[in-house]
Amino acid sequence: MQVHQAHALRSVRKGGAVVCGGIHMSDIPAFAYALLWGERRVQSVANLTRADGEQFMRIAADFPLQVQTTRYALDQANAALAAPRAGQVIGAAVLTP
Repeated sequence: MQVHQAHALRSVRKGGAVVCGGIHMSDIPAFAYALLWGERRVQSVANLTRADGEQFMRIAADFPLQVQTTRYALDQANAALAAPRAGQVIGAAVLTP
């Protein structure tokens, strides 16, 4: 891991992510596991051009989605976490203010 990425992991709050764009197909050097402590993560993102995105959107338009969600008020966050584990949600559980 390059020095700036290790520094980023040290700087990100618990539960945060260091997002890396422009990933090259090379090995990631070893780094101290302690840098991931607190549920920090290193995450790559897909790189694509604007033309790639436009082409994807044209193709995606031919495949309509039917999104299913179950809404929970913010004060029902614990229920929103428990419901999928209990098989009570089809689609995604969504918290709303």
